[in-house]
Formats: sequence, structure tokens, C-alpha cells
Amino acid sequence: MCMSKEKKMKKVLGIGVVIILILIVALNINNDKQQQADPSSGEATNRPDQEEESIVEVPENEVVEMTPIIPKMEEGIYEIDEMMQTHMLGKSYHENSHIDFNDLRLVKVVYYGFDDIQHQGQLVVHKEIAQMVLDIFIELHEAAFPIEKIQLIDIYDGDDNQSMVDNNTSAFNYRVVEGTNNLSNHSYGLAIDINPLLNPYVTKNGVFPKEGASYVNREVFIKGMIIKGDVCYEAFISRGFSWGGDWKNSKDYQHFDIKIEGVNK
Repeated sequence: MCMSKEKKMKKVLGIGVVIILILIVALNINNDKQQQADPSSGEATNRPDQEEESIVEVPENEVVEMTPIIPKMEEGIYEIDEMMQTHMLGKSYHENSHIDFNDLRLVKVVYYGFDDIQHQGQLVVHKEIAQMVLDIFIELHEAAFPIEKIQLIDIYDGDDNQSMVDNNTSAFNYRVVEGTNNLSNHSYGLAIDINPLLNPYVTKNGVFPKEGASYVNREVFIKGMIIKGDVCYEAFISRGFSWGGDWKNSKDYQHFDIKIEGVNK
């Protein structure tokens, strides 16, 4: 049976419409894929396996506390290397027949400053007491005993007075006792001065440093002072050190020293 021309035309038009619809659907699918692949597209959507990022808006005047990155601090005992020897020579160390660089050790410690924050400190002491000194400062750190600063006295060119005025805790320094020709126990690395401005050396000839005169009265306690029986006093005394605050004719409240057979004894 033959179709009329009118029926044939309708059939062709119907097929054409179907083809056009298929093309439109295909184009839409292709556009969706391009939008997903192109991050610059404002209408891009995440794939089903991707989670949308949640953005938290912070009010303009609100302070957000961030956890600070705290560098690792060292505690330990080290030999005096060549670079450090060069740094010390002519400052805390002078050529002599009593003590050699090989007799000394660098002790790195961690302590709480007057700002209640942990700091890294360095001391040079005789090798015979290096471990003892490290243990003492670990004990002081655990007790949060406040120390303003612990720097090598070479920063002050070996000037003990400058170091004391700056309230710097230090140990080795090849020098004589103030007002005498006798070698100090600091010359052997067997003495340590703690917070020297707040714990001055008091003699009949004056107060050293003179800026520490305000702290001679030990009845008025200030953070960082050493008082007989406190944690700092006990940490040293329990290990065989003597305290200058116990001296009879003068008082050296900052000073702890120890006698070692064959070194200063």
C-alpha cells in the first residue's frame, strides 16, 4: 500500500524533531561535563565523591587564638668546639696554666623567664660538674623557678658587671675575685651566679652591682630572689654546692660554688 505525500511529510518531520531533541540533550550533557572540569566556571559543581568546603566567617572585631609553633629546645652537654673557642677567647677565656678548653663543657638548659615563657639558655662549666648542673636546671625548670636570662658572658665581652646589671645568669669567666688578686671559682667553671641583679654581692666596700642596692633587704621578696630553703637553694645545696648568702663577712646572694678535688681544692 502506498503512503500519501502528506503522510510521508509528517513522518519525515517527526523523525527530524526527534533528532533535534537528541542533539539538544547531548549538547546539555557536554556542557555539564565542561563546567565540572573547568574550575573557573561560576556554575561548576562538585563531583558526588567530593565534599563542599565549609567557610566559617569570623566577626570583624573578634580575636581568633592561634596555637603558636614552638621551636624544640635542647637540653644537653657539649664539648667546646673550635668556633666557640674563638668566640670565648679574649672575653671569658684567657690563656692560662689553670684551665683548658678541654676541661670545660657547654650546658644547654631550658628555663622559665620572668615572662612565664620557656626559653633556651647556655652555660659553660667545668666538665666534672656538667651533669650536675644540667640536673639542677632541669629541677629549676620543673619547679618553674624564674630566671630572667641565661646567656654566655662573652656577649658582654666577659665584663662581669655588665652581665650582673643585665640580671644575666652565668658561670665560667676567667677572672679574679672583686677587690683581690685571687682567682674566682668562676675561673674554673665551678661557680654559677643566679639572677645577680636581684641577688647582689654585699660587702663592707659596697654592693655589686651597685644597681642591686634596692634588693639588699631580703625581707621584701621579689620574684627571682634566692631565699635560704627555697627550690633554687635546695637544688644546689643538695648536690654539694655552697651558697654565698651563708657567708659571714659578706653576702653573695647570687653565688653558688663547689670544691672539686684536683681542680680548686
